[in-house]
Amino acid sequence: MFQGMLISPPPVSGADRISALTDNVLQDILSLLPAQEAVRTCVLARSWRHLWRSITSLRILSPNTWYILSKDPEPARDLWKFVDNLLNLRDKRTELHTLEIKFGQFSEEDLPYLSLWIRSAVMCKVSSLTFHHIGPYLCLDGLHLASRHLRTVDLASVALEDSFLDFASCPALEDFKLHECKICFLGISSTSLKHLSITGCIFCPHDSRRRLHVSAPSLASLKLDGLIGIAPIFENMLLLEMACVSLGDQGADFCCNHFKSGCGADNACPTCADYPGDYVLLAAISSARHLELISKPENFIFARDLEHRPIFSNVKTLLLNEYWCEAPDCGRLACVLKNSPVLEKLTLELFSEV
Repeated sequence: MFQGMLISPPPVSGADRISALTDNVLQDILSLLPAQEAVRTCVLARSWRHLWRSITSLRILSPNTWYILSKDPEPARDLWKFVDNLLNLRDKRTELHTLEIKFGQFSEEDLPYLSLWIRSAVMCKVSSLTFHHIGPYLCLDGLHLASRHLRTVDLASVALEDSFLDFASCPALEDFKLHECKICFLGISSTSLKHLSITGCIFCPHDSRRRLHVSAPSLASLKLDGLIGIAPIFENMLLLEMACVSLGDQGADFCCNHFKSGCGADNACPTCADYPGDYVLLAAISSARHLELISKPENFIFARDLEHRPIFSNVKTLLLNEYWCEAPDCGRLACVLKNSPVLEKLTLELFSEV
């Protein structure tokens, strides 16, 4: 019935509909672009000339962000100059919501640039700070981060000392992510923190026998995975909704006698003897509704924590691996199930790769 009917194309208009949008909308759009692309829009039209100066997000990405570069650092030098000019020329009256820095390489000699950029962002009341780079750990010890506006910190491949992040001076901090970082400090204490993710990190405090101590009573989600070193100690987190904890084969909490008869109270091996008198993980995360607990058989943290008979009073979904089903009687699994009164779904990954 439509044979022979012609559909006319819409009339071509020479009107600049994008420029007809308000400045606030255009600045929101530019904030989604890498900073280099956002600045280049100044040549599109007279009305666009200064829009980039008031964007609320700066996404500074090197062209080869996710590739390991050669030893030649030259490709980054022009970018350093660009960022310096960008921060100097942007409208200081505009608050900065996001600073995202992702580089393929960074070296110690570039630290003054990075420090300057982050300090400038803090002065502009930045609320979300991301710094990722590929390469050896970059030490940020000389940078003291304190801001009542900061809500999110996301770091990768950096070395962190006590002086880097002042949690007491960041009362709005809610989201803290560390990926493949070197953690040299001994404490995370924040009443505002809601989301904590520590993945692929190495714990190496100056006193190798002391554990990282985490006090975050408002925490709603926790992710620990691929940790190197001894596991951190957590205080109770009554508001916790989800916890995913994987104690792999690079941790230091391994029983030396695991393949024999195990350690007893009177003949503990050196690593088992370092277990604190109370608990490390399970009691602190026992109030979560969703739990994922993965461990290598040699790791003693969960087994020793179970001796304190934690009650998983809120857990409704639970994922466990073969660690909990050890012969002959699956005692660890039985203990968890017995103390999980409202459990609705149990998932067992019996051939997991930790």
